[in-house]
Amino acid sequence: MFEGTRGTRTGLLGSDINFIGGAHSMKYSAVFAALLVCLALTVPAQPAGKVRVGYCGRLQDLETVKAAGFDYLEVRVSEVAALSDADFAATVAKFKQAGLPVLSANLFIPADIKVTGPNIDQKRQMEYVRRALDRVSLLGVRLVVFGSGGARQVPDGFSQQDAFQQLVDFGKRLAPEARKRNMIIAIEPLRHQESNIINNGIDGLRWVNAVNDPNIQLMLDFYHFAVEKEDPSDILKVKEHLRHLHMANPNGRVMPLKWDEYNYAPFFTVLRQIHYDRLISVEAAPKDLATEGPQSVALLRRAFGQ
Repeated sequence: MFEGTRGTRTGLLGSDINFIGGAHSMKYSAVFAALLVCLALTVPAQPAGKVRVGYCGRLQDLETVKAAGFDYLEVRVSEVAALSDADFAATVAKFKQAGLPVLSANLFIPADIKVTGPNIDQKRQMEYVRRALDRVSLLGVRLVVFGSGGARQVPDGFSQQDAFQQLVDFGKRLAPEARKRNMIIAIEPLRHQESNIINNGIDGLRWVNAVNDPNIQLMLDFYHFAVEKEDPSDILKVKEHLRHLHMANPNGRVMPLKWDEYNYAPFFTVLRQIHYDRLISVEAAPKDLATEGPQSVALLRRAFGQ
């Protein structure tokens, strides 16, 4: 279990649950709320010392991801949040029946909900955050990746220092919402082409330390890590807060398939040195997920000596 996440789901089980969708708001009865929680996916215990290999995909990829041998599916928060109430309930039931865990989620904050700049709307931010986290929590998610380059992009002419402080403030508001749902929010450093703030692990660590909350942590995406030419030894500096990984072959951001297709060794050598034993999700464009998925799973298990 992730440390610092000892909260329960009780925050979801009041007399009603308010899901805000566009201009409309619908309140679920306590009976329907209880039904959803009964349907919600349980998270199997992770074997000690074993890294779980997942895939970042769409809800419709569920069966293919399972058949390919991945340990879990990493869903898109924005996709889940946009479902109608009926479609969401059906999705929870479908995932429960499939038996494939949904341990993490990405694509957190839509680009039109700004978290930096002169025109942020804190009320709108938090309405979306609560609805989105409620929903992915019911799918079993325990870690949400905070990449969201469009949402956090600092507008031209706006102070980087002020933007960083806005992100810290946002993190401080995210933390109690994550804790209520037994979740970790993990900041994702992004390459400069996708974000002009928090571009490497050391930047991410600075943000995590500034927020200073156990439910706010760090993840690393190997694609961004490689593009930004980060030093694998920097992993040693962030190891205490490293909670998640994304993986792709940086040559085309495609599925990682073979050990000799890219210089993966320095990255995984350090991860094995720090005894990393959490999650790694493949986030890459497949030509054929059914064929390439098993190859990626095998490669990453080999990378961790499993």
